[in-house]
Amino acid sequence: MTAAVPTAAAGRVDAAPQAGPPATIRNPVLPGFHPDPSILRVGGDYYLATSTFEWLPGVTLHHSTDLVTWRPLGGALDEARLLDLTGAPDSGGVWAPCLSYTDGQFHLVYSDVKSLAGAYKDVHNQVVTAPTPQGPWSDPVPLPGHGFDPSLFHDDGPGGDGRSWLLWLDWDHRPGTNPFAGILLQQYDRAARRVTGPVHRIFDGTALGCTEGPHLYRRDGWYYLLTAEGGTSWNHAVTAARSRTLTGPYEPDPAGPLLTSAGRPELELQKAGHGSLVETPDGQWYLAHLAARPLTPLGACVLGRETAIQRVEWTADGWPRLAGGGNAPSVEVPAPGAEVPASTVAAAGGFGTDRPGPEWMTLRRHPDASWIALDRGRLLLRGDESLSSRHRQSLLARRCAHNEFTFEVTVDADPGSPRQAAGLVHLYNTELWHYLHLSRDEALGRVLRLGVCDRGRYGEPAAPVPVGAGPLRLRLEVHGAAAEFAWTPVGRAPDWRPLGPVLDAARLSDDYATVGDERTGHYRSWGFTGAFTGVCAQDLTGARMPAAFSAPSYLAPW
Repeated sequence: MTAAVPTAAAGRVDAAPQAGPPATIRNPVLPGFHPDPSILRVGGDYYLATSTFEWLPGVTLHHSTDLVTWRPLGGALDEARLLDLTGAPDSGGVWAPCLSYTDGQFHLVYSDVKSLAGAYKDVHNQVVTAPTPQGPWSDPVPLPGHGFDPSLFHDDGPGGDGRSWLLWLDWDHRPGTNPFAGILLQQYDRAARRVTGPVHRIFDGTALGCTEGPHLYRRDGWYYLLTAEGGTSWNHAVTAARSRTLTGPYEPDPAGPLLTSAGRPELELQKAGHGSLVETPDGQWYLAHLAARPLTPLGACVLGRETAIQRVEWTADGWPRLAGGGNAPSVEVPAPGAEVPASTVAAAGGFGTDRPGPEWMTLRRHPDASWIALDRGRLLLRGDESLSSRHRQSLLARRCAHNEFTFEVTVDADPGSPRQAAGLVHLYNTELWHYLHLSRDEALGRVLRLGVCDRGRYGEPAAPVPVGAGPLRLRLEVHGAAAEFAWTPVGRAPDWRPLGPVLDAARLSDDYATVGDERTGHYRSWGFTGAFTGVCAQDLTGARMPAAFSAPSYLAPW
């Protein structure tokens, strides 16, 4: 569907009317943790929705008018009535959203995964609707939950009957079966907001296996099914299948995957897979997909899975293929049109005004006045549970979007106990993090400590440093796999003092976080997110110690 929506509601970015160079999409278009992209065009506006897992707000949204420059709109699921992640496991929460549009309404379907270790997947699939991508979103409606990665297909346009259809992966936990048991299809009644009629198993997948992430399209009398296959790591892929009838059977492209980086460790973009298609107003086609950039060939992907875009052309016999031939992802891709205006969009600064800015996220807990506040440029946090908690952390962080960056922030807190802390954190999940923090030592008084958690094992690789009273400036500097912390007093010329050894940033990666048995496919823990950096405060005494943070600075070579 391509009907227009009002520009203001869509959140359009105005561009300066100056000529730019020939338009090129440079991948990844969304650097850092932005996996499972669902791309949508409504009129002249493009939207990307990406997975957020245990981070809030749920489902990150971006907007573009040219597929080149993307503006963050924040998260769609930003209230407890829309999404409750209390106790969600690491890499649980929101999986694989799908954003679609029909009858003047945006539809957002997503999985809320409550458990994922071992054989079982406890999943709540849900749908919400809104007149604009920025809400207000309706209360969630439950969908079938025996599987994950739901999507909606609206059979609009010439030749369609206007009905909507739900697709999802059927998960089978039983020993001796293929757990990725096929793609299911069922009619979705938009007026009644429920599925209806028989369930159709329309695709069993190819020999690549791990068939998931379905998206359905109609073109020139064919229905096209895109799926993710090959698992989420180095063999990941996008496959295309088609059928003359909606309910199948769907036959896969005989040429093999539409997109994959498998077997080509020299490529900059690895793990390419989980894609969705979009058509431009003038009939060009593009594929949004996830990819990852390892620090070394087939090494740790600290930034997690990112969003990239490829151009697609159609063969004479009606199959989608990457423009230019082959099926490997490209870093630079021709954008629609010959040239685009150069956008003049100011980067957001600080933590935000009345609420955190769109680049900031919280863990499993929506921001509210009981634990977080913004006051004249300062962020105020009240200490709560530890960094190992899956319930009530007082933490605000942003994605690490570069393999080389520096993050600095000023912290002011007066811990009265070793069980109170506040500082700068570099983390992947509750079991993998580095933390430079103010605390209290019985003998030394107010101190800086460096904590490291490695798959749940806590240690401190440096002795605590007495720092006296007053605010401190803390710094994290990352160069590939090397992470270093430093600090300086505030109020005079900076005097940066290293604290602790060089730490291994590669541990904060999808690859290191995933622990399990490849033979059975059962895992103790998964890594589906990416590294973050930010600020947090803890108070295990229950006194809820206040901590103030100001002047955050994230700098990277652009």
